[in-house]
Amino acid sequence: MIEIFSLEGKTAFVSGASRGLGREMALTLAEAGADVALAARTVVGLEETAESIRKRGRKALVCPMDISNIDAIEKGVDDAVGTFGRIDILINNAGVAQGEKAVIEMTAETWDRVMRVNLRGHVLCTKAVGRYMIEKRYGKIINISSAAGLVGVAYISGYCASKAGMIQFTKSLALEWARFNIQVNAICPGFFVTDLNREFLKTPRGQELINKMPMRRTGDLREIRGLILLLASDASSFMTGSVVTVDGGQTI
Repeated sequence: MIEIFSLEGKTAFVSGASRGLGREMALTLAEAGADVALAARTVVGLEETAESIRKRGRKALVCPMDISNIDAIEKGVDDAVGTFGRIDILINNAGVAQGEKAVIEMTAETWDRVMRVNLRGHVLCTKAVGRYMIEKRYGKIINISSAAGLVGVAYISGYCASKAGMIQFTKSLALEWARFNIQVNAICPGFFVTDLNREFLKTPRGQELINKMPMRRTGDLREIRGLILLLASDASSFMTGSVVTVDGGQTI
């Protein structure tokens, strides 16, 4: 039974892997046996994640990458394939917050930046990785959306829209690539404390949202591990187009 969750011999590509949930996901894959290519803009953070992976006996490749830059995406993916020979697992995790702004006050530049990173960049990254997965007739793609992609949250409309877009992208791509034995699923995390939301969660509004959650708390980063391992391994070989919440009951 344990073998079905093993990632021995697999290679993963994780964006936003320099900190927070991205780092936790990368470490989870490594502990299950995968070698991991790590992408983000912050090289120091990537090196720290890479060192932790190597201490676990797996290989790690640092791929400095701006997810909003198509040339950087292509180079990062090509470097990973050149080093490991393949990419079996893709986790689209990089993201930015927009800060609280009413729609009437939000600038076009803010909207464009959020969409460019949280949605467009992941579509381009998926295209770059996908050509290798299609060739191998195998792949696991995990798109990190958000509980905010399922329910409305006032004053972060751009973020909500970008994360809802990731959900629909997941479902559409799952239909397109099912015939290539590529499973595409999405995770909608609730409030895990990360650099993106740490300051917001300290505000009265952030505390109010936490207090309204059924579990009355934020998630521990380790609580994402089980779902990542499920979706990255052959344990989920008949799952595609699924959208799974890990949110302490927030969306219900």
